[in-house]
Amino acid sequence: MERITATYFIETPFEPASAAAVLAGEQSSGTFTAVPGETEELKQRFAARVESVEFLETVSTPAIPGSESKDNQYHRAIVKVSWSIENFGYNLPVLISSLQGNLYEIRQFTGLKLMDIDIPESYANHFSGPKFGIAGCRKLTDVQNRPLIGTIIKPSVGLTPQQTATLVGTLAEAGIDFIKDDELLSSTANSPFNERVDEVMNVINRFADKTGKKIMYAFNISGETDEMLARYEKVVNAGGTCAMVSINSVGVAGTKKICDQGALAIHGHRNGWGMLTRHPLLGIDFRAYQKLWRLAGVDQLHVNGIQNKFWESDDSVVASIEACLKPMLGGYEVLPVVSSGQWGGQAPETYRRTKTTDILYMAGGGILAHPMGPAAGVTALQQAWQAAVDGLDIEGAAKIYPEFAKSVEKFGSK
Repeated sequence: MERITATYFIETPFEPASAAAVLAGEQSSGTFTAVPGETEELKQRFAARVESVEFLETVSTPAIPGSESKDNQYHRAIVKVSWSIENFGYNLPVLISSLQGNLYEIRQFTGLKLMDIDIPESYANHFSGPKFGIAGCRKLTDVQNRPLIGTIIKPSVGLTPQQTATLVGTLAEAGIDFIKDDELLSSTANSPFNERVDEVMNVINRFADKTGKKIMYAFNISGETDEMLARYEKVVNAGGTCAMVSINSVGVAGTKKICDQGALAIHGHRNGWGMLTRHPLLGIDFRAYQKLWRLAGVDQLHVNGIQNKFWESDDSVVASIEACLKPMLGGYEVLPVVSSGQWGGQAPETYRRTKTTDILYMAGGGILAHPMGPAAGVTALQQAWQAAVDGLDIEGAAKIYPEFAKSVEKFGSK
C-alpha cells in the first residue's frame, strides 16, 4: 500500500527519536496511553511510521512553550514520518488533519514545522489538479515569453463599480494583462458583487472586441460555498476568465469545490499566510503548503516578492517560486504570483535569481501611483522586465526607458 511521507523540523527537550515516535502515534492509531483494541496487527497496518531522524543541533532556549528541559537542552532535528494512504484515502481535509492536526499542541515539542510532503503517484488519478496552470493562464491572456503583468484595484475598498470599471478601462488601454479585486473587497455597500462584475466585464468585453485581447480579471468570490458557486456562475456568464479565492479563509474543501467547476482560472490568494509560517519553528513551510493547494486545483498562487513590504526574506521568496515551478505528479502547473510592494525596480533581481518569466508580476501602487499615471505604470513594468531579460540593471534601464526612469525617481528610494 502506498504511503505519504511528511518531513518535519522539530525542537524537543527529549530525545528526538522518542519525540518523533510520539508524533507518529498521536497522528495515527495511538494516544497518550495504551488502549484496548490497539493490536499489533492494527498498528502494523494503520500506525504512522518514523522513517528517519537527522539530528541538527542543541540550543539552550526553547523556540516556543512546551515541556521544560531540566538541563536547558533543546534538540533540533529533521524527522520523516509516513502514513499508509489507507488512513485517509483521497480526502484532503483528513490528510491535512493527519499531517498537522493536534501535533502542534503536543507538549514534547518546543518547535515543529511541516516542511515538505511526498505525494504518491496515485493521487494524480483522484485529483485533477490545476485546470489551467501556467500554460492555460498564458493562453487565456495571450501572453508568451514574458511575465504576465498585473495589478490590484486600489483603493482596496470604497470605489463604486463604475469607478472600478473606469480604472479597468485605463489599465486595459495601457496594456495590462491581469487585474484583481483586493482580498478585502467582495461585496460592499457601495460595490455589490454582481453590479461590479457587470460594469467591469462590460469594459473588458468591449476592449476584447476591439483589440482581440481579453484582460484576465480575478473577481473575489470568497464566501460561503453556495454563495461562491453563485458568484462563480455570474462571472462565467459575464464572459470572465478568472475568480479569486482567499484560500486560507475559505479552506481546502471549499476551494477544491470551486476549482472542480473547471470553467475559470482560480487565483489563490494566501492572505493569512504569515500566521502559518512566520515563526521558523511553527506551522508549515511553503514547499508543503503549495502542494496541498495544487492538489485542490488552484492555478495561481501568491509567493510574495523580492524586496517586499512584508517580513519574508528574498531567499524565502525565491524558494517559493522554485517550489511552484517544480513539476508535481506529471504536471499540476501552478503560476507563481509575485506581489507585495513591487515595482519595476525589483524585476532585474527577480529574474537574476529565478531565471524565469513564468510568473504573474503584480504591482498595485507601483502601477497606480506612477507619476505619469497608471498607463505609464504598466509600461514601466513591461520595460523593467524587458531590461531584466536583456541583462540591464536599474541604472541601465532608466537610461533607455523614460517611463521606467520616472518609476525610479518615484519608488527608487523606498
